[in-house]
Amino acid sequence: MSDFEDFNNDEEPVVKSRTQIKKEMQELQDFGEKLVNLTDKQFLKIPLEGQLQIAITEARGMKHREGRRRQLQYIGKLMRSAELDDVRAAYERLQNEGQHSVRLHHQAEQWRDKLLSGDKSELQKFVSEFPQVEVQLLRQLIRNAQKETSQKKPPSSARKLFKLIREQLEE
Repeated sequence: MSDFEDFNNDEEPVVKSRTQIKKEMQELQDFGEKLVNLTDKQFLKIPLEGQLQIAITEARGMKHREGRRRQLQYIGKLMRSAELDDVRAAYERLQNEGQHSVRLHHQAEQWRDKLLSGDKSELQKFVSEFPQVEVQLLRQLIRNAQKETSQKKPPSSARKLFKLIREQLEE
């Protein structure tokens, strides 16, 4: 079977155009570049093996533009013959984790701002939504953060408050 043919369910060859083949190759190369650009911690979560893992690891260390470009092309070539379902699934999980983390961060910022506004009803809402929180510590951190703000001191209590809120949101 040539590169231009593929089979559908009826086992009849379906001819792919050169443009379609080039587009698929470019998509694989782009996906390879996304894998190369992951952080070290994220990269360890991707189930890669063999030549593909070696090629991506080498590309991660390359700084020279032309060499990196050629290495990305090589990665795209290796990806054509590799089974990528697990790799794509792991990459999607990483993307979803990142989005979830950002969402939690924004929620924690919103709660911190509401609690620092001084509105007692916001404190009651927070305590009713997170009953396991230490209310006394929460009130103390709010008071200290408000005091730091009024005295134009560094916001160490506000950071501690944010950390406490984030921990509650993660539970």
